[in-house]
Amino acid sequence: MFANPHHPDACLNRRTALLGGLGLLALPTAGIAATSSNSSNPSGVWPRPLQVPGGIARLSLGPAAVRPVAFAGDVPLLVVGDVIDWTALVGIALSAEPGPASISVQAADGTQRQVAYSVAPKRYSEQQLKVSPRTVDLSPEDLARHEQERAQQQAVMASFSQPLPAALRMLVPVPGRRSSSFGLRRIFNGQARNPHSGMDIAAPTGTPVAAPLPGRVIDTGDYFFNGQTVWLDHGGGLLSMVCHLSAIDVQVGDTLTTGQRLGAVGATGRVTGPHLHWGVMLNRTMVDPALFLAA
Repeated sequence: MFANPHHPDACLNRRTALLGGLGLLALPTAGIAATSSNSSNPSGVWPRPLQVPGGIARLSLGPAAVRPVAFAGDVPLLVVGDVIDWTALVGIALSAEPGPASISVQAADGTQRQVAYSVAPKRYSEQQLKVSPRTVDLSPEDLARHEQERAQQQAVMASFSQPLPAALRMLVPVPGRRSSSFGLRRIFNGQARNPHSGMDIAAPTGTPVAAPLPGRVIDTGDYFFNGQTVWLDHGGGLLSMVCHLSAIDVQVGDTLTTGQRLGAVGATGRVTGPHLHWGVMLNRTMVDPALFLAA
């Protein structure tokens, strides 16, 4: 059980706890233009490549008789394809600096090589908000709860399981108006918060929420910031989370198919109204869920 997957590991206090935590606080996003990641996908390749902070790099590893093993630092990567051409999928952190980057690739014989790529700059929208100070400062009790929840996040985020996903085009978990709030940085009372790391979908309380891909339930709970939450492991370090639920209809260990109900939309946790927060994590990095959707 934990709160936000994008909190820094630095020591937290009342103010800094909110730097990550309010990344999931839902506030009106009307008028924010959609990003280029919502464009069509004529190539039919999923997820769509977008080599910017919060995006995904698709790196060709060439032919090999056995699936290569690839890492970003010490974090394993999802490698898809076949003996003709393997491809590493690399989630790029919202905090990544534009410029050159690389991954390491290990062949079946143990030899290693580097594969280089570049991260292009991307400027996400900002939103200035004036709110009551008590909505952005944690009480000692809330801070203690948040830290306890956060301490349990590493095991869930580090999941890297088999089998690997057979398909990567996702089903949107709930029908409704999708905000383009991924990457949005909100500034509360002049203080910047961590960028929003998921997609908010407007829907009434009780609307069924479905699994976007086949997956195994690896975590559920009721958390300070995220409210009632379900995490799914789709294999190969690809995870998804749905937050602020009014009901959870699954338990840890359940195996779900695409479209299978797992809960219902709600307004639990640190929110201003009912909606679904949907996050997608690749190699322990939150990436834009829109890159996995057809439109």
